[in-house]
Amino acid sequence: MTTKASTTKKRSRTKVAAKKEVNGKKVQALKIENLPIAKVKPDPMQPRKTFDEKLLEQLSESIEKHGVLQPITVRKSKKDYIIVMGERRYRASKLAGKKTIPCIVRTYKDDDVLEIQIIENLQRQDVEPTEEAEAIAFLSEKYAPAEIAKRLGRTDNFIRQRLKLAGLIEGFKHFVRNGEMTISLGVGVALFEPEEQQMMLETMGEDFNAHQINRMIKDQTYDLEKASFDVADKKLVPKAGSCVECPFNAANQGNLFGEGIMVCTKSACFETKKSKSFLNLIKKSKKENILLIPEIRQYWADDENNQLIISQLEKNGLKVYLLDDVEILENPIEPTIEGIKIEYQHYDYSEDELKTELDEAKTGPRI
Repeated sequence: MTTKASTTKKRSRTKVAAKKEVNGKKVQALKIENLPIAKVKPDPMQPRKTFDEKLLEQLSESIEKHGVLQPITVRKSKKDYIIVMGERRYRASKLAGKKTIPCIVRTYKDDDVLEIQIIENLQRQDVEPTEEAEAIAFLSEKYAPAEIAKRLGRTDNFIRQRLKLAGLIEGFKHFVRNGEMTISLGVGVALFEPEEQQMMLETMGEDFNAHQINRMIKDQTYDLEKASFDVADKKLVPKAGSCVECPFNAANQGNLFGEGIMVCTKSACFETKKSKSFLNLIKKSKKENILLIPEIRQYWADDENNQLIISQLEKNGLKVYLLDDVEILENPIEPTIEGIKIEYQHYDYSEDELKTELDEAKTGPRI
């Protein structure tokens, strides 16, 4: 006759055996041990550095009432145990005054521990953005962005933006952490080399100024849709290649300025291509005897950029005519009294004087 006690014991043994074999394959049974909390130590290499104190207190209150519902994972290290996953539960347990904590002791290769910790941390919802960016950058040394996105359940665009944010210098990361700087603005600054970021930081001063930073980003980026050269040309500057495929094209960095919008973030390269394209145009005009009419008449002739254009034209043997030298003929427009009033709006002219100006505009000045 089988007693109730023996039946229970038999079922318990069956349960343990099931843990040891899954689909005909032997696996390591998960043994939960209540270890002295004093022997459990945080991992100094743990990528997570920030913990929300308020949420930690709430978890501590829950542990005080109900205990730790999910054991933490640790690995053996000499006389102690090092936390692999569950540092937040460990901290909350200490706050609750617990003397022991439920643990699963596992063996890991040293190279695997950090990756496991990073992935476990990144799957949470409250990860600090700059820590998240640094963790994803670590994973990118081993995995492609698409694989990281798959492992974390994130979009490719999210991963690319976080990878870019990882390049933000520490001075700006501080503003992201304290909430003064948005993630998108941080990514915008991270488009630039560390030396350029440092100059932006020093120009801004001690107090964070989002408007000023946005202005600096705008001044140092270029809309490729309005470029004066063919952005798909791979041969214009062979070392740089095509702008369409360039990593400094924001469209290839996670749609930072909007879906598919091409913005150049490498000012030196953009200026080089613009200059090379202009020199190629000069060569073509000389070879084919084409007249070049630069649109500098729309601006001041002594503007720095216009002076550069003029000097390049003259250096290549072309004569430059400005409005002071020659009158450029355009499609004639019939003068009207309204147009004359607008042209002389800053002069104290009478109606008769305005009519005289209109007559001269139609027939030429009287001699």
